[in-house]
Amino acid sequence: MRVLAFGTYDAALHPRVAVLLEGLRDHGHTVVELNEPLALSTAQRVATLQQPWRLPVLGWQIARSWARLVASSRVGSRPDLVVVGFLGHFDVVLARALFRGVPIVLDLLVSAEETARDRGSTSRPVLGALRWLDRLAVRCADVVVVDTEEHLALVGAHRRRDTVVVPVGAPDAWFTASRDDTSSALPPSAATSTAMPIATSAATPTATPTATPHGPLRVVFFGTFTPLQGAPVIGRAISLLADEPIDFTVIGRGQDYDATVAAAGSSRRVTWVPWVPAAELPSVVAGHDVCLGIFGVGPKARSVVPNKVFQGMAAGLAVVTSDTPPQRRALDGAVDLVPPGDAHALAAALLELAADPGLLETSRARASARARSQMSPRAVTTSLTQRLGVRSIRPPIG
Repeated sequence: MRVLAFGTYDAALHPRVAVLLEGLRDHGHTVVELNEPLALSTAQRVATLQQPWRLPVLGWQIARSWARLVASSRVGSRPDLVVVGFLGHFDVVLARALFRGVPIVLDLLVSAEETARDRGSTSRPVLGALRWLDRLAVRCADVVVVDTEEHLALVGAHRRRDTVVVPVGAPDAWFTASRDDTSSALPPSAATSTAMPIATSAATPTATPTATPHGPLRVVFFGTFTPLQGAPVIGRAISLLADEPIDFTVIGRGQDYDATVAAAGSSRRVTWVPWVPAAELPSVVAGHDVCLGIFGVGPKARSVVPNKVFQGMAAGLAVVTSDTPPQRRALDGAVDLVPPGDAHALAAALLELAADPGLLETSRARASARARSQMSPRAVTTSLTQRLGVRSIRPPIG
């Protein structure tokens, strides 16, 4: 089967599409890409939709990318299937117009309305417009892909039979990173800084950990600091553990960054990294012991299993994340689950791993084993190939 990956997605920023395409290739199908990335982050797109005066900029960006997509679509043979990548609410409309008669798969993953609500939008006209955009995107697709059972609600009851759940998974590069001889050193391109003294939290979990064989427990979080990630909870845990042999690396910037730094207080055991190139991120993360997931308490946080959880597991790290229905269903027995929004529970879980090197190694091993058996690109896309009615051309490896 010849699959065309189509749209303005950016696989470097949003690896979900890379997982889908790698998985389809691993099943033996030919995948070609027709991709003109839109030079706007998720936050910028949401801000544009919330602030109508920015719409001309969005319109211009889309028009430029679409002009190139239209021109390129006229070259080459006709695909058997079109896959519209993440954040393709507009792109799927163009795909429907260009590839009439060709089945179209939309990787919905997130609702535009849900994302705006999570970012704090309360405008009824804006939310109504985004709800309409969600529905239009679904109508233009033959098959809709979501990442959790909870997100089936995004497509409505009348389209459930046309919807398939495909977990986010992790690209192959993260599995490769776990096999490399990595260290915790950051690449020269990642400028670092330490936390500014602001305030020190009072309560600290009670235990006396010993450092891991290589020194302090090395904990990493990477993200865009959206509300669903609950990064300020991580900041409070950092403050609680300021006197323990646990070192934190926090990578990224975003909406809740300042609140996270403030919550971390005067801890000297945290390194703040504004940015790591996507190609270097797997090896940087793999140089740690524990990867942190999400800890938000809102509706969106309770409906996802984030990519950082899959990626941390694939890289061979122990993972601590929030105990929500989709995460418990997908991860129970392979990661440490703590109540959402509970900094003390997060700190206690990390303290336990720091105190027991044997437990840490067991946690890393069980996370890695689950990732390799269930979270590779091939594994997560099996349900999609079955839904499309196509058999894998290649037998499973191993």
